Amino acid sequence: MKKLLFALFCLLAFQNLNAQSPAPAEKSDPEAKKILDKIRKKYEGYKTIDASFSLTIEVPAQPKQVQKGRISQEGDKFRLEMDQQVIVSDGKTTWVYLKSNNEVQINNADPAGTDNGFLTPKDLLKRYQKGDYLYAVTDKITEGGKLMTQIEFKPKDKGSEYSKLRISIDEKTNEMKSIKAFAKDGSRYSFVITKLTTNKPLGAGEFTFDVKKYPGVKVEDLRM
Repeated sequence: MKKLLFALFCLLAFQNLNAQSPAPAEKSDPEAKKILDKIRKKYEGYKTIDASFSLTIEVPAQPKQVQKGRISQEGDKFRLEMDQQVIVSDGKTTWVYLKSNNEVQINNADPAGTDNGFLTPKDLLKRYQKGDYLYAVTDKITEGGKLMTQIEFKPKDKGSEYSKLRISIDEKTNEMKSIKAFAKDGSRYSFVITKLTTNKPLGAGEFTFDVKKYPGVKVEDLRM
């Protein structure tokens, strides 16, 4: 779960990304920083983001999985819908609904992600701002007739469970089109944005979980 959501929330972290350079001894690529600054400025103007996506999960010795879903965000609030689960947070409370069990787990929203087992957009933002990653332009490719710039992020922490993160950016629109996370255990998570809508009015119930809509749901309240 934690690895999967790491890739998903990278998209949202760029809403307010301030691509700061690490310490002088370990500088990131200036060209990459310019590109990231353009993305930051563009995404800062969006009040909301609503994205449909396709996620390919490749784990060694296991069949490849392809899942589709939707993720939306407004500030610290977010909603993630996938085949097997729904995760919703209003910034104070987080609900994790497991469809197969018809069960919802309720937790206090944790910006550090330590209690819920996954990384939030806010946590990723803090990591970038602290200069925990080195980043550089690694390639320019053409996909679907569009010119893409690829930027790779490598964690400075040798103990990180990820070896690198690669994003593809549309040079014309300055929008991210895909994210790929490389785990040290050989797993790969490829996140492709199939549709992105910005500044879309989101309903009052978008970032809450109404148990009344799920007959017979088991509620496990883990809030402290």
